[in-house]
Amino acid sequence: MKKFIVVVVLFISCVSQAQIVGKVTDTQGEPLAFVNIYLESSYVGTTSNDDGNYELNVSQPGAYTIIYQFLGFKTVTKQVTINSFPYILSVSLAEESVSLDEVVVDASEDPAYRIIRETIARRKINLDKISEYKADFYSRGLWRVEDLPEKILGQEVGDFDGQLDSTRTGIIYLSETISEIAYQQPDDFKEKIIASKVSGNDNGFSFNSAQEANFSFYENTTDLNASVVSPIAASALSYYRYKLDGVFYEGSKLINKIKVTPKRPKDRVWEGYIYIVEDDWQLYGVELSTTGEAIQVPMVTKLFFKQNFKYDPEKDFWVKLSQTIDFGFSFIGFKGDGRFIAVYSNYDFEPNFSKKSFTNEVLSFEPEANKKDSLFWKGTRPVPLTNEELTDYIKKDSIQILRKSETYLDSIDRVSNKFKVLSPITGYTYKNSYDQWEVSYEGPFPNINFNTVQGWNEGAGFSYYSWEDDSRTNWFRANVDATYGIAEDRVRFTGSVTKNFNWFNRLRLGVFGGSRVQQFNSSEPISPLINTFSTLFFERNYMKVYDLTYVGGSYSQELFNGLRLFTNFSYQERKPLFNNTDYVTIPNDDVDYTSNNPTSPLGFEIPGVQEHSIFKSTITAAITFGQKYISFPDGKFNLGSEKYPSLSITFENGLGSSIDGYDFSQLSARLYQQVNAGNKGEFFYNLKGGTFFNGVDISFVDYQHFNGNQTRVGTSGSYTNVFNLLPYYDLSTNKSYFEGHFEHDFRGWILGKIPGINQLNFNLVAGAHLLSVEGSKPYQEYSIGIDNLGWGKFRFLRLDYVKSYYNGGSDGAFIFGLKFLNLID
Repeated sequence: MKKFIVVVVLFISCVSQAQIVGKVTDTQGEPLAFVNIYLESSYVGTTSNDDGNYELNVSQPGAYTIIYQFLGFKTVTKQVTINSFPYILSVSLAEESVSLDEVVVDASEDPAYRIIRETIARRKINLDKISEYKADFYSRGLWRVEDLPEKILGQEVGDFDGQLDSTRTGIIYLSETISEIAYQQPDDFKEKIIASKVSGNDNGFSFNSAQEANFSFYENTTDLNASVVSPIAASALSYYRYKLDGVFYEGSKLINKIKVTPKRPKDRVWEGYIYIVEDDWQLYGVELSTTGEAIQVPMVTKLFFKQNFKYDPEKDFWVKLSQTIDFGFSFIGFKGDGRFIAVYSNYDFEPNFSKKSFTNEVLSFEPEANKKDSLFWKGTRPVPLTNEELTDYIKKDSIQILRKSETYLDSIDRVSNKFKVLSPITGYTYKNSYDQWEVSYEGPFPNINFNTVQGWNEGAGFSYYSWEDDSRTNWFRANVDATYGIAEDRVRFTGSVTKNFNWFNRLRLGVFGGSRVQQFNSSEPISPLINTFSTLFFERNYMKVYDLTYVGGSYSQELFNGLRLFTNFSYQERKPLFNNTDYVTIPNDDVDYTSNNPTSPLGFEIPGVQEHSIFKSTITAAITFGQKYISFPDGKFNLGSEKYPSLSITFENGLGSSIDGYDFSQLSARLYQQVNAGNKGEFFYNLKGGTFFNGVDISFVDYQHFNGNQTRVGTSGSYTNVFNLLPYYDLSTNKSYFEGHFEHDFRGWILGKIPGINQLNFNLVAGAHLLSVEGSKPYQEYSIGIDNLGWGKFRFLRLDYVKSYYNGGSDGAFIFGLKFLNLID
C-alpha cells in the first residue's frame, strides 16, 4: 500500500509540472497506447504511454489546435484556448470505419495490387524525397522476464540484484534516451545524446540509439540479423500477397488499408497491414510482424513493428512521428517480453550541413548526460512513464545507493563466494565487489584432454583481476596456469600480467612467460577437444606439437581512429617432443598412430624441430577504412565499416638464433570484409598473402602454416579461414604464398523458395578457397552446404560437401559443422 501511495504521489507531481495532460481512450473507455498527439502545422508533439496517459509541453497560454492520430481510429482535432496550466484534456477515439464502398473491384485482381505497384514505382523517389534533416529523438527500452527459473543448465540465475518479485517476474532493464540527430543522404548519420537514464544505475548509459532504431520500409530490406524484405520493396510482388482491407479518409487524403500475407511463410518476410496514401503513394502507417524463425534468432517468439506518419504540406511528404517495437523471447526456461519506443519531433528539413557536419563519430554524449535529475526528465520526457515503469525507477533508484554500499556488496558476495563440493574440480571465484577485485581458481574438469605426447592431461590455474572504475575500462589481470601430462609425467607452468589503461585508445601492456606444449601452427587449428576424440576413437593423432619455453612482452594501442597497433616480442627456446603413449579407446586395425613430426609421419625417432633459441618479434598494423565509432564519456566503441574492408599488415622477425640460418623476416597482409547483399544474404571474403626474407634454412616452426582440417569436423561459424580438406602441414612454406577464402550465405534466398524445404528454415552456403605457394601447384576447394541445422531453438549445426583439387588429383568429403564448439573453446 505504501508503494502504491508513493507511485500516485509521484505521478501527480509529474502531471502538475506538465502543460497539457490527459488520457486517450477508445469508445469503451480502454486506454490507447502510443497515440500520436501534436500541435497542428508543427512537429511539437508526443505520444501516449501504455496506460493511455500523455503530456504535451507548450510554453505559453493561448489558442491551440491539437491533433490525435492513431492507426485504426478516426483522427480527432481539438481546438482549445488555454489560460493557465496544467490544462487537462482527455479524448476518446472511435474506430475508423473502413469501407470498400468506393472501390471498384476488378474480379481478376484485388485492387491492392494496383496500389502496391504504384507505391513500388515511387519507392525510390519517396526514399530520396527527404535528403537531409535534423530532429529531436526520444526512445525508451524495457525488458521484462516472467517466471524465471532459479537455475538454467544447472547454473544459479540469481534475482538480478533484487529486481524480481516473489514470482521471479519483473523488469530487468529500463532506460531512456533524449538526443539530437542529423541525417544526410546516402548514409551520413550522427547523434548527440543529451540525456541518458538507466533504472537503478546513475552511472549507466542507455544503449537505445536513433541509428539502431532507424528502420525504413522504403528500403528494399530491413536488417534484423537477417535482411527482411519490405512489403513495398522492388521485388515485393515475388514475396507477398495483398488484399485491400478497406479505405478511409484523413482529411482530404484517401488512405488504403492493405493486408500483407507472405507467399512463403518461412521467407524473410513480414505479415500484417500497411496503410498507403492514395495518389501520394506514401506510407501513412505500418503494423507488421515477423518471427524469430524468419530473422534466424530462434529465441525471439514475436517481433511487432508499428510506425505512424504525419503529413507535411511544405515537403509534400508523410514524415515518421513514432515507432514501437514489441518483442517476446523464450530460451531454455528464460522467457519474457519487451518494447522499444521512439518518438521524433522538431524536424528541420533545411539544416544547411557543411562538409564538416558529419564525421566517423556517429554517436556522442553530452557531458553529464547520465546525471540529469528527475526534474529534468519530468519536464523533457515526451512520453509519460507507466505506473509499472515509475515503480521500477522508484524502487531501483532508491536502493542503488544501498547497493553500492560496502554492507550490501559484502552480503551479495557472501552468497556468490560460497565454496561448493565440486569447486575443487570445476572452479571457484572469490569476489570483493566493494574494493573491486576478485580471485579465481579454474579447476581441472573443463580442461581434461588427451594427445599422444602428454597422454591424458589436465590443467588448472589461478587469476587475479581488479578494476578502478564502474565500467571496468581501467583494469589489471594476473594469472598463472599449470598443466600436467600423465604419459609425459611433467608439469608445465605459464603466467601473464596485463594492464588495460583505458577504453579510449585501448592502451594495453603485458608480460608473459612459461613453458607449454605448442602446436607447430601457432593459430592452433586443431581443437584439443576435437583432437581428443579423433585420437581416442579413430586413432588419428593429427595434433603435432613441440616444447616452447618463453618470456616476453606485448603492447597494443589505437594510434588514431581506424589504426590499431599490436606488438609482441619474446625470447623463445624450442625443443622437440615425441609420442609417449599409444593408448587408444577403440583400436582400428587399418590405422596406426603417426609420429609427432609433421614432416615425417613415420619418423618416430626423428625430431620435428631442432633444439634452439631465438628472439622473435611481431608488429601488426590493423587498419579499418572508414571506421565508424561511438564516443562514450568513459571510452570509445568501434563499429567497423559496412562500406570498406579491413586490412592488417604484419612484420614478423626472428633474430639471434642459436642455430645459423634460423634468423628470418616475413612480411604479410590480410584483407577481409563482410558484405551485406540484402535479401540475397551475406558475402564474406578473406585474402592473405606474404613473403619471407632470408628464410631458406629456417626452423619448420617459423614456416607459414595454413589452417587445414583432417578431422572432417568444423568448429567455426564460417569457413573463411580454413581449408577443410587440406592436411595440416602439407603445404607449409618458407617462400611466398597467397590464400583466398570466399563464402556466400544465401540466408534462405534460395531454399526459402522451394516448397517443403522452405519449412525447414535452412540456409544454403557456397564457398571457394584457393591456396598458391611458390614452387607448388595451386590448391583449390569448392563447397556447398546447409547451415542453420538443428531442432527448435537450437540451430548450431552445419553440413557441407567439399571438393578439393590439387596436383592433378581430387578429393571429396562431408564436413560436419559443430558451431557450438566454437562457443565452448
